[in-house]
Amino acid sequence: MNVLLSGVVGSTAYGLAREGSDVDRLGVFAAPTEELHGLHAPRDSYVTTDPDRAFHEAAKFCRLALGGNPTVTELVWLPDELYEVRTPLGEELIALRSSLLSAGRVRDAYLGYATRQFKRLYDRSEGAAASGADARDRTAKHARHLRRLCHQGYELYATGRLSIRVEDPEEYHRFGAEVAADAMVALPMLQRFQGLFETTRSVLPDRPDEASVEAWLRAVRAHFYAHFRDVRR
Repeated sequence: MNVLLSGVVGSTAYGLAREGSDVDRLGVFAAPTEELHGLHAPRDSYVTTDPDRAFHEAAKFCRLALGGNPTVTELVWLPDELYEVRTPLGEELIALRSSLLSAGRVRDAYLGYATRQFKRLYDRSEGAAASGADARDRTAKHARHLRRLCHQGYELYATGRLSIRVEDPEEYHRFGAEVAADAMVALPMLQRFQGLFETTRSVLPDRPDEASVEAWLRAVRAHFYAHFRDVRR
């Protein structure tokens, strides 16, 4: 796999990991350009759960990021020490991170994820208490991520920057425990951020800079087509 950029994401990156927490990794790879011209398209994602890894092909990563997908967006905003692979093309992708953003897509993606997360919490809240500690732990984890999505999404929308590490991890864990006991605890926070998104003028453009992203992707294709030809000789 031609990995362009990869790093540690998830709870470890947010500062929310505790003993026994999984270590999640996310990355971008490039398919050999020659394979894109064949009868069968190459795989555009490799996802495993042991270890927890998700690697997306360059074009798929760009489409997801241009759509505001919170999970893939964080890869280009990681603190330096969390990157495990940084190739020159990966560095160029990091430099393009603002070009991937647009106000409406960031708002819709982050609020959409947060709203769906709350619905999941609410739908399972009655069964969580009866299902034991494991179910409560899962509910608390989802609540922490709901809070993170709201805070990070609003920061990105309002400032054009994304802080990966949360400011007060213990407050997130307390919030998760409260929501595990009563899912409705999360509703006022979600409503507050819905209001903030509604009343804040974003610094982000109306549309992402797709031309710059397209140019990067074409550079990836050119690089790995040349590499393929060199290997064949």
